[in-house]
Amino acid sequence: MPEFTTSQVHAGETRDAAHGARVTPIYLTAGFEFDSFAHAEERFGGDDPGYTYSRSGNPTTASLERRVAALECGREAIAVGSGQAALTVAVLGLVKAGDHVLSAQSVYSGTRGLFETGLKRLGVEIEFIDRPDDPEEWRRRIRGNTRVLFGESIGNPGNDILDIAAVAAVAHERGLPLVVDNTLATPYLLRPGEHGADIVVHSASKFLGGHGSALGGVVVDQGSYDWAASPFEHLTAPDDWLHGDSYVGAYGRGAYIAFARSVVSSLFGPVLSPVNAFLIQQGIETLSLRLRQQSDTALTVARWLERRPEVASVDYAGLESHSSHALAQRYLPRGAGAILGFTLAGGEAAAERFYDAVTLFSRMTHIGDVRSLILHPATTTHAHLHDEVRAATGIGDGLLRLSIGLEDPADLIADLERGIAAVTAVASARLVATAGR
Repeated sequence: MPEFTTSQVHAGETRDAAHGARVTPIYLTAGFEFDSFAHAEERFGGDDPGYTYSRSGNPTTASLERRVAALECGREAIAVGSGQAALTVAVLGLVKAGDHVLSAQSVYSGTRGLFETGLKRLGVEIEFIDRPDDPEEWRRRIRGNTRVLFGESIGNPGNDILDIAAVAAVAHERGLPLVVDNTLATPYLLRPGEHGADIVVHSASKFLGGHGSALGGVVVDQGSYDWAASPFEHLTAPDDWLHGDSYVGAYGRGAYIAFARSVVSSLFGPVLSPVNAFLIQQGIETLSLRLRQQSDTALTVARWLERRPEVASVDYAGLESHSSHALAQRYLPRGAGAILGFTLAGGEAAAERFYDAVTLFSRMTHIGDVRSLILHPATTTHAHLHDEVRAATGIGDGLLRLSIGLEDPADLIADLERGIAAVTAVASARLVATAGR
């Protein structure tokens, strides 16, 4: 297999037979013509591998799918309209009402909302692991109706690293698949499949696209799980759509991805625009260059913040002080990523002054951009969570999350100094006022 930097530019390409375009064209079309009655029947019957309708497949989108699958060393991928859609498709391809999902506690707030609200309304039970770093707790919490184990390679925003190999070992000894969200690491920093993950999901809106211009998501089947020996009856039992055959019988190792594509993705319809597929694929071509610099800068910023007396703690696994540092050294030798959190000693009031004082960091809810971003999770993305859940996941009132972009480190630190100055100015004013009484 070619090196990563070669694959990110060339993997999944097919030659444009019509005009010889070097870059994958944007096939901006709802449907595709058939040559004849028989040709249409063959397309829909699967005897002809071409496209029928862009909700089910599109050449631009397919090119992106092949590239991400190659970068993750996976068997096949499905590209959809957002990262949230990718996780939804991945999980609904596995569970039904009455099933149980076991998840790490510290996950993206949108993921938690999907699990606790969206899937719960469909009759799926959700349980969160308090100590995801303890394989015995995963083992103890598995039930007879558990169907999925889930975690994020790098937690958002706590930066805790999932011990993928350990959790995968627990999942596999019980005959269950492990699903890993690899958005923050990307396949450049970490390939979860190499450590035992069976399904990998991405919000391609983030680092894969890299420019904050397009939403998208990707589900990758690593091809490692034996669906024929699984508890998933919707894949092993006869199916009317397959004229009595099963998905395992018809697709073998590809049973899950075939079901997820034809039933979940196609029928629920979270379609990725071919324009967005094109933009994300363009972004992937520079992924290693961007993430290498962003990780280096994030470590520089994290070390600077850790030295500031106004900062109570810094959440970045690249720091020796972080609880996941040993796992980061093991799983992330190329860098610990571009996302970090830090907690100001002055709580929400200090966070607000800091947040309003910066000028280079963009104040917005997004990550993975070439521009650096800042957010106060407790009053935005995590505001709907109960206090005890926020406390359990490290979302304090003084926590600010940074997504490091491609700006010069010196300029980013100068902007953070503006925030620190705003915090210390108020503190100094209070001391003067107190002394004058």
